[in-house]
Amino acid sequence: MPSWLLSCSHVGAPIARQIEPLTRAGPFLFLAGIIRRSAVLTVAVVLGTTAGRAQTAALPVTEIASGIFVHNGVHEEASEANEDAIANIGFIIGDDAVAVVDPGGSFEEGSALRATIRIRTDRPIRYVILTHVHPDHIFGAAAFRDDRPDFVGHAKLPGALAQRGDYYLRRLRSSLGDEASGTEIVVPTVLVVDRLDLDLGHRRLTLRAHGPAHTDNDLTIFDQKTRTFWLADLLFVDRIPVIDGSLVGWLEQLDELTAISADRAVPGHGPVSVLWPAAAEPERRYLAAVARDTRSAIKAGIGIANAYQHVANSERGNWLLFDEYHPRNVTASYKELEWE
Repeated sequence: MPSWLLSCSHVGAPIARQIEPLTRAGPFLFLAGIIRRSAVLTVAVVLGTTAGRAQTAALPVTEIASGIFVHNGVHEEASEANEDAIANIGFIIGDDAVAVVDPGGSFEEGSALRATIRIRTDRPIRYVILTHVHPDHIFGAAAFRDDRPDFVGHAKLPGALAQRGDYYLRRLRSSLGDEASGTEIVVPTVLVVDRLDLDLGHRRLTLRAHGPAHTDNDLTIFDQKTRTFWLADLLFVDRIPVIDGSLVGWLEQLDELTAISADRAVPGHGPVSVLWPAAAEPERRYLAAVARDTRSAIKAGIGIANAYQHVANSERGNWLLFDEYHPRNVTASYKELEWE
């Protein structure tokens, strides 16, 4: 996630549309597992588009379980060179249709992901799932408009996009230059308040909307067929977690999420597939250290501007991009915790 994302405060406006009442449908996800199948696509495809782009190179993806493909984002800030392709994104193929899980960080990346899907299958792209507001995950959505899918998002995502979307788009164009061409804000057409099941044909995906954590509009996806849990940015591995919703809420969500059994998990940043729930422990440790040390700094009268120098610095060697994001995490946490 680009560091400029955090310079815009976030208050998502709630949307009161209930898609499906919350029900229990048996054990909801993960247990530790290994990648069952790993097939990396590195082919290129020539794809004519309505935007007049002559060629679109397909993204390399890994098949982490039967019919589940993930592209591994790079651990970098968004730039023209990487086209904001810094998040893990991908797709799931059922007998009847395809669901995209995060269309990527730009029109270019979304188009490349679509090209990869068309190499694998000609089944219709029925759903494009937008896991949260950050552009590295969802600003490729416009590349799928011609497929006329349902764009699925958290009930609070429209409010977050209304507040932040134009700013994000300006910054993306500034960072990517011409590579941002075609990138537009796409608002979800189907909203998830609690839970929503999607049927891809002998393959059911269970989507859940979560309370404030990484953001206030996070979705997770559980594939019942392979017991794969796609956590998006509720799970960071190797790259430092980014607090843009609620530190306390994220720790609470982790308690709930790690109680779910699954065979593997897909983080928003990090390897394409990890063991669950073991992969969540470094993130939990970091967030808990931020909470503990920030409370101590507040109690000691250390001001918000200098608090990061006293908070969770033992974690510095454990995370990529620590110095870029940790001070912001402490500032956000200080604002949340000082009124406890």
